[in-house]
Amino acid sequence: MLNRIIKRGAPKLPKADANEPPAVVVGHVSRAAAGCDTSSVPSIEALPLFRDVPAGERQSLFIRKLRLCAVVFDFSDMITLRCAREREVKRRNLAELIDFVQSSSGRLAEPVQEELVRTIAANIFRCPPPVAHENTGSEAAAADPEEENIFLDPAWPHLQLVYELLLRYVVSSDTDAKVAKRFIDHAFVLRVLDLFDSGDPREREYLKTILHRIYGKFMVHRPFIRKAISNIFYRFIFETERHSGIGELLEILGSIINGFALPMKEEHKLFLVRVLIPLHKTKPAGVYHHQLAYCTTQFVEKDCKLAVTVIRGLLKYWPVTNCQKELLFLGELEEVLETTQPSEFQQCMVPLFKQISRCLNSSHFQ
Repeated sequence: MLNRIIKRGAPKLPKADANEPPAVVVGHVSRAAAGCDTSSVPSIEALPLFRDVPAGERQSLFIRKLRLCAVVFDFSDMITLRCAREREVKRRNLAELIDFVQSSSGRLAEPVQEELVRTIAANIFRCPPPVAHENTGSEAAAADPEEENIFLDPAWPHLQLVYELLLRYVVSSDTDAKVAKRFIDHAFVLRVLDLFDSGDPREREYLKTILHRIYGKFMVHRPFIRKAISNIFYRFIFETERHSGIGELLEILGSIINGFALPMKEEHKLFLVRVLIPLHKTKPAGVYHHQLAYCTTQFVEKDCKLAVTVIRGLLKYWPVTNCQKELLFLGELEEVLETTQPSEFQQCMVPLFKQISRCLNSSHFQ
């Protein structure tokens, strides 16, 4: 009965070209991984190596391997012997795709690039398990917001290779940004940004590198990426105070700020006032304060007149009952003052020394 419902409800696939191999149906493997009878899983055919086929047929073979790798396995259940073999076939094919892209074997045709991005999307844009801060129970409410909640994704053996494939595609000198921007578009970038809330630090590290490379290669996407990151920060500051990837996003911004041209645009100054300074007031600020302090000092080094804005912002959000957070603020204040000019210092020295006097009267020995 289940098979009849599935067959009736499945959308009809478009007719494939005579020269193209049939696409692999992902749903069959997903159902098998969920515990269905593995006899319904189609065998993943063993494809030849790139070096074993003529150069003119390699892009066609590339598409066939991509379609094979579009099959997504469920790593959360018990691994049957047959699924283990198929997973290993997929792993080997992903590794071969990476080598092909990395070896500069020629510019990929547009249909190949489209299929490549589609396969990557099928693997990385998934429903991740809920991170700890999404739990609304009492245990989550009582948890320390400065503790990092780490989740190691069991599908990482495949995910790592898919992320590496995306990275090699983006950084390849054979990838033309004018062509690739049609596939790595605003919707793709937004979904990549959504993944930064992953509880797996290995995934966030790859995402950080990939987004930074996308920002560097696709100049047309730069304003959009900055705005989208700002929106993530706004929601974090004023609504949730819960997000796993704030530190990684600030690391990307630190590099972006370092490349700002002078005189600095008003848009960038507003980002400092509306986003970076309010980020100091959140409860989990200690988790990402190192990256945040780097961003603020970069602004002051770029434009010394912004020192007054930063110092007054620190004084505005100075912690009252959190001595460890006060130490972080003092360290950041020291870095800002090193690049502050006397004329700017005079504008804020009175409230600054009032705060320092309160710190000197603190019973905390540090």
